[in-house]
Amino acid sequence: MKPGHSHVPATQAFANGIPNGGTPANHVTAECARVAPVLSRIGDKWTVLVVTFLGRGPMRFNALRREIGGISQRMLTLTLRSLERDGLVTRTVYATVPPQVEYALTELGRSLLIPVLAIRDWARQNALQIEAAQQHFDALAAAARPACGGVAHTGGRPSAVGVDEIAHLQSER
Repeated sequence: MKPGHSHVPATQAFANGIPNGGTPANHVTAECARVAPVLSRIGDKWTVLVVTFLGRGPMRFNALRREIGGISQRMLTLTLRSLERDGLVTRTVYATVPPQVEYALTELGRSLLIPVLAIRDWARQNALQIEAAQQHFDALAAAARPACGGVAHTGGRPSAVGVDEIAHLQSER
């Protein structure tokens, strides 16, 4: 890292209006700062799954939880509340015993389906290529570590040689 620079997670940097933890002279435009929280919300893995499944039609909470799989009741509740707050999902409570609650995408939520499904399709088409790149990177990083198993020169990170080689391989594509 360059002297005078500090690592700040991208979402925090954008929320602060400062890219990559830079100085105030490097402020992100007001538009980017306004968009960052939205991108953070819709880029969340649970949001993508909820929007995708609700894109099939309205669903009750437990049915949605079963379809998604691997999501806790609390996380699904928090995700749905956030999506409702953002105007992407509606929550309808039916006066039955026990009460039934159904969730559906709003018109705004349905408009999010187009980019979400496009990203899903892109991920499906490129999953093997990404996996191969990750394996190649990991192999180079492992080869760059000292033979004794220590991390004396790299601090546990891939050496500059491994990173440069990956950049070179990517430029050949």
